[in-house]
Amino acid sequence: MYEAGDLIMYGATGVCRVDAVSTGVFDPDDDRKYYVLQPLYQTGTIYAPIDNNKVFIRPIISEDEANALIDSMPEIHSEVFKSSSIQQLSKHYQEVIDTHDCEGLVELTKSIHLKKEEAVKQNRHLGQIDRKFMKRAEDLLFGEIAAALQIPREEVLSYIRERTGLRIEETRE
Repeated sequence: MYEAGDLIMYGATGVCRVDAVSTGVFDPDDDRKYYVLQPLYQTGTIYAPIDNNKVFIRPIISEDEANALIDSMPEIHSEVFKSSSIQQLSKHYQEVIDTHDCEGLVELTKSIHLKKEEAVKQNRHLGQIDRKFMKRAEDLLFGEIAAALQIPREEVLSYIRERTGLRIEETRE
């Protein structure tokens, strides 16, 4: 069980701070426990039942794990995933995102960056599905790294560049 002040990854929302663990959130007679969550990079409050297994939840990575992940980025292998089916492409990308695995998110973003480079060489643009999922993967990954390193989200990319020497651009939507 998480406690107030803990930082967690919560589903597609990303990093949230546990503000409280409460009962009677919606009904004073209800003794069901809820996490009261504050997303770090979105507005609003989330009331998540503690016993809900439908939404992925885990603690964020540590500072050491974040730095080790960043240091390994140049060696993380990725291949461009191509499909003529938008549904198949979306399904593949969503499956990677749903793992909530940082290394998998790095592989996904590197793969889509390679795809973008190929498109640029052919005077084409990256597809909408690719852009959408790259942005989603970067938001989750960079948000978690920022929280782990206790730096602003907008400084993550330059931190990665400085630490690894990688020439990467952030996706804009």
